[in-house]
Formats: sequence, C-alpha cells, structure tokens
Amino acid sequence: MERVFKDILFIIYMKRWIISLIIALIVVLPIAWYLASPLFINNVVNEDMPSALSEGVLAYSGNFVDADSFHKVSGEAKIVSIEGKNYLRLENFESTNGPDLKVYFSNDLDAQDYASLGELKGNIGNQNYEIPESVDFSNYKYVLIWCERFSVLFGSSELQKA
Repeated sequence: MERVFKDILFIIYMKRWIISLIIALIVVLPIAWYLASPLFINNVVNEDMPSALSEGVLAYSGNFVDADSFHKVSGEAKIVSIEGKNYLRLENFESTNGPDLKVYFSNDLDAQDYASLGELKGNIGNQNYEIPESVDFSNYKYVLIWCERFSVLFGSSELQKA
C-alpha cells in the first residue's frame, strides 16, 4: 500500500513539474524570440541617391568602425547639402542587427550628447536620412549606430570635413 501511495505522489509531482515546464516555455520562448530574432534576421534597404543629392555639396564624410568584436558596422557616412537641406547618406552600409537601432549624431561614443535621426532603416544597404533644420550637424563629431533599448554602441563614423 505504501508503494502505491509513493507512486501516486510521484505521478502528481511529475505532472506538476511538466505543467510548470510547459507554462515556462509558453512564456519564455516568445520573449527569447523577440529579443534574439533581430540578431539573425537581416533587413536590406537599398535607397538610390536622389539626383539632387548627387549634385549636392559633400560637407562631411567618415568611415564606420566596429564598437567591439560582436557589434560590427562598416560602410561610409556622408553629409550632403543641397538647396538649403542636409542629408545623411549611409553607403555600402552593413551592421550587425539588433533591437531598436537608431542613427545618432553625437559628440562622444557614449551618446551622452546626441541628436537622433530616428530608426535605422535597415542593417544592410544604402540609405538616406534628411537632417532636420533643428539639428546642427557641424556641432557633432560622430555618426553612431546605437541600440536605444540596451544603450549599446554598434559602430561609429568620425565625421571629417570634405
């Protein structure tokens, strides 16, 4: 009789453990997918340089460098001025993907003093960003690819006068 009672308790215990495991997986797997999926899903953008931009004046440019061995960015950042408007163009651009990536102008690599141009359109390809009139890019030293959610630098381009 004691053996039967122990077997019943073991079965009840195992059912609780299996149910707990299933509930944990139902909660954990979607969160893990949400956080990890940007790391292996590429978003390719290939915006042409508008003819007006190609006729514009190249004001600043710089090449991207990696933040570290995991967060990598390559390509070129160019600031082009035409008809009173300024544009940031990322050419031959490629970045490790991540959640919540933004394009910043900054005076430091820690994004303490920055102006945001918004979300990165894609982690691969050429892209254009109109610089708002309220942002004086000449006051900033770097273009950053920055993960806003985790406050992590992915890469930077030091701007030099053209």
